[in-house]
Amino acid sequence: MKALARKFSAASALLAGQLLLTAALLHASSPSAIDGLWEGTATVRGQQVPVRLQITGSASHLEASLLNGPERSPASSVTFQDGKLLLSFNYFARTLEANLAGDQLTGTFGLTSNAPHATPRVPVALHRGTANASSSETGPDSSISPDIRGDWEIAVSSNKGESAWLLRIQPSADPGSRTTIKAVVQRIDGDTGSLYGSWDGHQYTASHFTAAGPALYSIVPQPDGTLRVSNLLASDALRAQSRDLVARRPVEARKENLAAPTQSTQQTRIKDPATPFTFSFPDLAGKQVSSSDPRFRDKVVIVAIGGSWCPNCHDEAPLLESLYKQFHSRGLEIVDLSFEEEDQLQNPTRLRAFIQRYGITYPVLVAGTPDQLTEKITQADNLNCWPTSFLLGRDGRVREVHAGFAGPANPEAHNALEEEVTATVQRLLAEPSPSRTAAK
Repeated sequence: MKALARKFSAASALLAGQLLLTAALLHASSPSAIDGLWEGTATVRGQQVPVRLQITGSASHLEASLLNGPERSPASSVTFQDGKLLLSFNYFARTLEANLAGDQLTGTFGLTSNAPHATPRVPVALHRGTANASSSETGPDSSISPDIRGDWEIAVSSNKGESAWLLRIQPSADPGSRTTIKAVVQRIDGDTGSLYGSWDGHQYTASHFTAAGPALYSIVPQPDGTLRVSNLLASDALRAQSRDLVARRPVEARKENLAAPTQSTQQTRIKDPATPFTFSFPDLAGKQVSSSDPRFRDKVVIVAIGGSWCPNCHDEAPLLESLYKQFHSRGLEIVDLSFEEEDQLQNPTRLRAFIQRYGITYPVLVAGTPDQLTEKITQADNLNCWPTSFLLGRDGRVREVHAGFAGPANPEAHNALEEEVTATVQRLLAEPSPSRTAAK
């Protein structure tokens, strides 16, 4: 009887252990094990970049977003099984892959491609966060942080011919985070996106970690009233022109006879303004679309140069689609000439996701690879910004060129650009078409 009792006890213990293991595995795969706020860092070029991730939903439908202040980068798909999390951001061809162990998520983030151009994936380590961070957690000496709000001009000598960038700083509009400032750098090709940060007693560190990737800047106030600005994630090739840059108030920059930031309409020029702008490239179905097609005749046309890899092109797409819906019936055509990497040309999954994300209904043509830009678009001088948009009158001639794009991260410039482009489109639409003029 004792032997039987011992066997029964051992069997019961084994069964209990198996039940506990099964319960643990089921919990690790349940939505309740993964939902909530996750915070931590990504290690990029030896620097720690803050990461915030929100996961919500039920077993049948999990949703996730990378958080940047109040802004969100939603995952296009989420899977969680056997403790493994996979977030896809297909509109940038990136994924976050991580394993759950207790209250820790560890994994990597980066491009899905194995092509030669692909940058290495970066390690990510996250832990369960607090939904409402206290404003007292902004770091040492946050109560006496220097006031650097307002506009600054960063003196540069960029490879695009610029002499200055705009740095715009304002208080953070995200009371639920530990950040105290929101900064954005506006270059000729576009802005950095919103950079949120705080004071640590020596410097402001501002960053973002979005579907487009990471960014990390230090901003150090100087005794002479200037700022020393550094892009801490700049590659070795760009380190010299990205570190220890001096930012001055615009009025001080003018006193020192320093050049102001380049205006977007002054960067790229047409070689022969009297010659109509031409293009001819295939769409995603392989059909050739040309400027000589009947649909473009006597129309006002915006030719947008971009690529689905380009964050500023993502910022531009909603405005273009809005203009198309508003003015297409009055004679506006828009065509996107997309330059994609070689692997995307073979299978343009990211470009298709880009079109779907922004509900693009105007034609998107595949023009080549980014390094073929000036080979494929030959009518412009100093064409070196992504995006660049050519505004054509009804006669097919270029009437205005906009280099780069000021996105929502820079609301003042974004709103001004939207108003300017809308006014230009309306003015061009009001002009008589050449065919009607010739018929009189």
